[in-house]
Amino acid sequence: MGAHIRRVDYFYATVADKPGQAYAFLSQLAEAGVYLLAFSVIPMGATQTQLQLFPESVDLLIAAAKTMGMQLSGPQRALLIQGDDQLGALVDIHRALYDAEINVYASNGVTDARGGYGYLVYVKPDAYERAARVLGV
Repeated sequence: MGAHIRRVDYFYATVADKPGQAYAFLSQLAEAGVYLLAFSVIPMGATQTQLQLFPESVDLLIAAAKTMGMQLSGPQRALLIQGDDQLGALVDIHRALYDAEINVYASNGVTDARGGYGYLVYVKPDAYERAARVLGV
């Protein structure tokens, strides 16, 4: 498949939907030495925003959130796939999961200016171990 695939844990945190909330949260995480593999923001109605955090170190994130008084939900699990961007880069991944009759119920990805990509794959919890094995992790 020509990609680096790894298991990742992720957590949710909810903040007020106001300017500066994500900035304040991310600044505190950076000060605590929390490195994020991925980060996503999802609106949750008119007054709240949900931050989706994929930490390199789960323990560091949990400790930082506790110090900040931030409630985390999780962990949940996903697969993080990184590789060289090329036409059809995700075809083999999806084909392997399809052949194993594993449904991808959500995913998101991005390419970078250096020719690489990052891709998060979400499968149902009861299919996670099988999906990881199918993808060689």
